[in-house]
Amino acid sequence: MQMGARHGRLKEDEARGYFQQLINAVDYCHSRGVYHRDLKPENLLLDSFGILKVSDFGLSALPKQVREDGLLHTACGTPNYVAPEVLADKGYNGTSADVWSCGVILFVLMAGYLPFDEPNLTVLYRRIQKASFAFPSWFSSSSKKLIKRILDPNPVTRITIPEILKNDWFKKGYKPPHFQPDEDVTLDDVDAVFNDSEENLVTEMKEKPESMNAFELISRSHGFNLENLFEKQMNHVKRETCFTSKSPANEIVSKIEETAKPMGFNVQKRNYKIKLQGDQTGRKGRLSVATEVFEVAPSLHMVQLRKTGGDTLEFHKFYKNLNSGLKDIVWTTEQSNNEEPKVA
Repeated sequence: MQMGARHGRLKEDEARGYFQQLINAVDYCHSRGVYHRDLKPENLLLDSFGILKVSDFGLSALPKQVREDGLLHTACGTPNYVAPEVLADKGYNGTSADVWSCGVILFVLMAGYLPFDEPNLTVLYRRIQKASFAFPSWFSSSSKKLIKRILDPNPVTRITIPEILKNDWFKKGYKPPHFQPDEDVTLDDVDAVFNDSEENLVTEMKEKPESMNAFELISRSHGFNLENLFEKQMNHVKRETCFTSKSPANEIVSKIEETAKPMGFNVQKRNYKIKLQGDQTGRKGRLSVATEVFEVAPSLHMVQLRKTGGDTLEFHKFYKNLNSGLKDIVWTTEQSNNEEPKVA
């Protein structure tokens, strides 16, 4: 079912529930570098369970459309819902522009009509640029304060999504988004090692890590990955990576621990298998990473890292930071010295 201004106004609690879902959806898009740029009730759908879905990404912008100044420059969207900085055509931040549109949507849901609605476009643009509108009498004072902060014509001082999530009016009855766990991301052997032990924080028991044969090495290689021989889902986000090192296995484990702890990760290790868990709750809960060191040759090791919990893009950011801290032990060839770390 499509939502729209013509359907009349909603009760405040009902409007708040849909607005909460909208903010969660837009926040998720922004975390992926996607800016919708045409948010309006007509692009919001309700499924059979009353769950809000954002649709029509035809005008959405991706990170590659951001210019060197860090801003988007294409004016688009439905005039009544467009932020003033977009109309000014001087470059705008996609995040704050979408937040403005969300504020207009909230107003429409609660009022049943648009805050900015003029037949003359020049007059309409002038009202939007000055944020000139009036609240209906039935709006609560707390909802008015929030909408006023969202419909701030200055994108620099406009409230952000993290600030909206902390707003008292917004938080009433709020249910954080629930994400389905990654079904294909498990490291049973790593979990088994820790489950079999009553003590988590222990030193390595084995003299050396597990050996990796040539077939396994090739299958994990960026240059010749056997996964490429099989059909894969388009736009699949990678959840694991690996690197090689000529350092001793014990030194690799210690270096990973030494680098991960200042990044806010709890480290558990046993038999050259390491569990890293972030102490901060991210977009999909705490980020968890399973790590294992394999022996490829007497003086060469491969280290595999796989996300076992949390958000995939947060895992990518984590690996880039970890890679910087491990630069002394990562084995790089002359060709790979100039390459960005790859998550595969």
